[in-house]
Amino acid sequence: EVQLVESGGGLVQAGGSLKLSCKTSGFGFDDHVIGWYRQAPGKGREAVASISSSDGSKWYLDSVKGRFTISSDSLKSTVYLLMNTLKPEDTARYYCGVRLGTVPAGPYLTEYKYWGQGTPVTVSS
Repeated sequence: EVQLVESGGGLVQAGGSLKLSCKTSGFGFDDHVIGWYRQAPGKGREAVASISSSDGSKWYLDSVKGRFTISSDSLKSTVYLLMNTLKPEDTARYYCGVRLGTVPAGPYLTEYKYWGQGTPVTVSS
């Protein structure tokens, strides 16, 4: 059974940092892309970042480039999203999802077959 569990969200002031974690299990050594997406209250989902296990490629939403960094620790089966210089517009519930297959990183949303329950991020001004 594939499972993804997010953690690390919270309340932070603008300009602050948070590091989100996505603990994964159930898909062994199969090639995959794991990504983070977010959904703010009253808005649609927005892909934020993703990383591919097959070629190591990474993709970022333009508005987070230079501020967010996605990384993975295969030994811990965990993908991280380090978020620096947070802005109030980054406030949202953040989810991680997994797409199985040998594909590069990209702005995936509907392609994720599995996802977690999310972790809330609130950035105060």
